[in-house]
Amino acid sequence: MGYRVGIDIGGTFTDFAQLVGSEVVLHKNLSTPEDRSVGVMSGLERLAQMGGMSLSTFLGQCDAIVHATTVADNTLIEMNGALTGLITTEGFRDEMEYRRGYKEDIWDVRLAPPQQITPRRRRLTVPERILADGSVYKPLDEDAVRECCRRLRKQNVESVAISLIFSFVNPVHERRVAQIVAQEMPGVHISSSHEVLPRAPEYDRTSTTVVNAYIAPRVTSYLEKLVDRLKQAGYRNRLMVMQASGGVMTREYLEGSPVRVLASGPAGGVIGSAHVGAAKGYPNLLCVDMGGTSYDMSVVLNGAAPATAGWNLHHRYLVGVPMVKVETLGAGGGSICHVNKGVLHVGPESAGAEPGPICYGRGGRRPTITDALLMLGILSADSDFAGGSFALRWDGVAEAFQDIANQLGYSAEEAAFDCWRVVNANMSQAVRRTTAGKGIDPKEMVMLAYGGNGPVFAGIQADDLGIGKVLVPKASPAFSALGTLAAKPSIDEERSHVAAASHLDVEKLRALWEELDQRAGKYFAEAGFSRRDVTARYQLNMRYPGQNWSLTFDIRTNKGLQDLSFVTASIGPEAIAAFNERHMEEFGHIREGEGPQITGVRLVTYVDTPVPAVPSGFGAPAVAAKAGGTRRANLGGGYGETQVFLGSDLRPGHEVAGPALIEESFTTIVVYPGWKARVDDAGDYELTRIDSRQ
Repeated sequence: MGYRVGIDIGGTFTDFAQLVGSEVVLHKNLSTPEDRSVGVMSGLERLAQMGGMSLSTFLGQCDAIVHATTVADNTLIEMNGALTGLITTEGFRDEMEYRRGYKEDIWDVRLAPPQQITPRRRRLTVPERILADGSVYKPLDEDAVRECCRRLRKQNVESVAISLIFSFVNPVHERRVAQIVAQEMPGVHISSSHEVLPRAPEYDRTSTTVVNAYIAPRVTSYLEKLVDRLKQAGYRNRLMVMQASGGVMTREYLEGSPVRVLASGPAGGVIGSAHVGAAKGYPNLLCVDMGGTSYDMSVVLNGAAPATAGWNLHHRYLVGVPMVKVETLGAGGGSICHVNKGVLHVGPESAGAEPGPICYGRGGRRPTITDALLMLGILSADSDFAGGSFALRWDGVAEAFQDIANQLGYSAEEAAFDCWRVVNANMSQAVRRTTAGKGIDPKEMVMLAYGGNGPVFAGIQADDLGIGKVLVPKASPAFSALGTLAAKPSIDEERSHVAAASHLDVEKLRALWEELDQRAGKYFAEAGFSRRDVTARYQLNMRYPGQNWSLTFDIRTNKGLQDLSFVTASIGPEAIAAFNERHMEEFGHIREGEGPQITGVRLVTYVDTPVPAVPSGFGAPAVAAKAGGTRRANLGGGYGETQVFLGSDLRPGHEVAGPALIEESFTTIVVYPGWKARVDDAGDYELTRIDSRQ
């Protein structure tokens, strides 16, 4: 019997979701930062054991493995990427540092710029110039390229980014530079901007290419190692990798631009949220994911989580590839609690998987949110943790919070409670900033909480934000891994072409879309998908003259064989009408009398694959669930005996009134006072506020 496995590596845990027919099997094990493929293989072996199979038999019957990796993100966070150099056009050496004048906080005069990936000594230029129409104004000085290689070799550069002006229009010079670099610097990784991000403007393209060069050796090395281990263990199909755009594609496609896997784990969770929300009749969601290291928040509107290309800042570096919008805060179960100048802080530093929180018993010495939850009775050393893979320990936990308490003048339990309050306030404020920036009122949304710690804080955050309903999928602890199984094999690429929409070069548009279509068809064919199964969404990027940003919209959708018959002289007026409608939706007005510009074409191609089934509704009659016991816990109103329910005992229709704790295999759902939880037909939880408290 075939099945599919989704994998998501987090800072603390590696999550697995196995889809067998309509049944989902979950597993979590600690991540292995020294070699993350070790944690992946050990988790797969555990899934095999759970199914009564050897690893080779299990992998031999596996139809697909879909993987979301944090290798790229961790490389940028830890700044341990490849020693990177940049070769660019003479006169554009400092493009990376200008950053278009952008500063994350314009009021902080002490805010330092991000750490340089390519210091000035490794940013070198060559005489050459191609004009906007693709003509060669100044030939490439090949001797200058060789001199750049000599200087970069002396600095032991491991990866070279190449970004020449207007190479996305005519890449002839950039291709030649890449050939010379390959000859002069054997073994070095090469990232060419016309392959990584073939569009304007030059800063976006250069920044994305430099980031790609910085992370590429780490990402490709990891994926190659994982693929080798999977093959040796018996896996015979291609490894599919989650992209930041919300789609998945083969490792071979991503080799040229591994920057596309940045934030792939959070993207999987958002895609899973959109899938579940649509099935349950909630198209507008506030998605919150709290794991061991970070807190990710995103918004699903009208059942979709669109990927935007352009001004995507990730870990303070601009990455112009399409990305599902996810805001990240350094707040998770492993976030370290500490006092600085008399003020209590939580995070952003995390204990991670090694050594982890104190209560893991793996050598941690600094108190974390997980330790605070143990102090508050929300977690218990007497209950199974992480699916029973290990038990929490009290050794050293109370003493660590007593150290904080001594600095603040109260008890260890009060210190743990204040850590809980601080991290919750940090997360709620982050949600307010994110939704306000999008013009969204959280009160009009349904919250969907996932991650190992998301269901712990969801109810109290909903109270803070005025949200009256919270969804917690039963698979929430490994929801991002499950989300990868809802993601479609997809390729999302674009090309620049600037022209007045009223005076279009129809043949040029057709040629650009045809190039993208053929490229997508090639990779889908290599992945084993027929062109007949590929859906193609032909899109245009447009703006009014003088606007900084373009709006993207569909102009035609086609399934099956390539069909560009719609690209005729009538496409100009059709594009203008569609753009004005889209502009009115986004900004509430159109500029009468102004002719918009086309700034580029985009092609989103995908294949529909089997997705996890999500039953909805409440067919079973409501009945009060029976508690499995009680324990002393503080859910915000002081310590008291609190009912504890086992998730394995709950069935559709069961209701739990707060204050209460529901212990699932890999998470704890906190039902705060004034709330109730009900199990729906899918076994998922719907939490509803039952009083008027805001």
